[in-house]
Amino acid sequence: MSQRISFHDQIARNKRKSFFLVVIIFAVFLLLGYVIGMVYQDSFWFILIIATVASIIYVLVGYNGSDKIALASVNAKKASQTEYRQFHHLVEGLCLASGMPKPKLYIMENPQINAFATGKDPEHSVICLTTGALEKLEKRELEGVIGHELSHIANYDIKFMTLVAVLVGMIAIISQIFLRSLWFSGGRRNKSGAIILVIGIVLAILAPIFVWLVQMAISRKREYSADASAVKFIRTPTGLIRALKKIGKENTPSKENKKISKTMAPLFISNPFTNKNITSTHPPLDKRIQALEKM
Repeated sequence: MSQRISFHDQIARNKRKSFFLVVIIFAVFLLLGYVIGMVYQDSFWFILIIATVASIIYVLVGYNGSDKIALASVNAKKASQTEYRQFHHLVEGLCLASGMPKPKLYIMENPQINAFATGKDPEHSVICLTTGALEKLEKRELEGVIGHELSHIANYDIKFMTLVAVLVGMIAIISQIFLRSLWFSGGRRNKSGAIILVIGIVLAILAPIFVWLVQMAISRKREYSADASAVKFIRTPTGLIRALKKIGKENTPSKENKKISKTMAPLFISNPFTNKNITSTHPPLDKRIQALEKM
């Protein structure tokens, strides 16, 4: 018999792992900066300032308009109180119990079971369900899915992943500026020797790939945290477990999913593109179900 675990312990464990992964990204950023600083002592701070400003502006524009961008990309429409009464009642009940403000509710036309949440904070948040989720999920299963999405909002996952995106973006931009500067200068300004130069080139090529993989790992940990927090909201994992099992049974490529931008994949409760490797934004459904069954 497997040992039962507390959802509080699961949430705390996943938060620690997410924090540790962010520390890894920051360490790579410092290492990359140090090596480039040794190669280009005079111009490193200029490169750092340009990379920082560019990545922050790029991410903040997307962050502040994340809900509008996400809804427009899937052609979502507002869920009316009369047509989607159960959707509104379930969200209102969970928000009342948790003390959260009610997010705006939207519907997207898609026969598969899925959902996503977005918005920069609980006061400016959105939950969007597919028509497939409303048609195929029973009340408790739908409640589990909504609890998962409310957890993303309550945990400030959009804000957290924005911070990660800023760091990852800075590393990518610094690497590109460094490699391009070497190409145009022919290495003439290098003052540190061939070994440091080679280390800098290798690091500039591999660092963006490595931190992107770490970013995907952080995204997977946030999914585990949202599952555990949903149990905290609803006080039982049963509905979410049954919903994830239904998602798993129909988790196949479809024409509708091809219309979804791949940048939207991290927002959904289940990856619409079903990739199951280290580049996936979500952990495998069977592992999520196993974790929930232990609570």
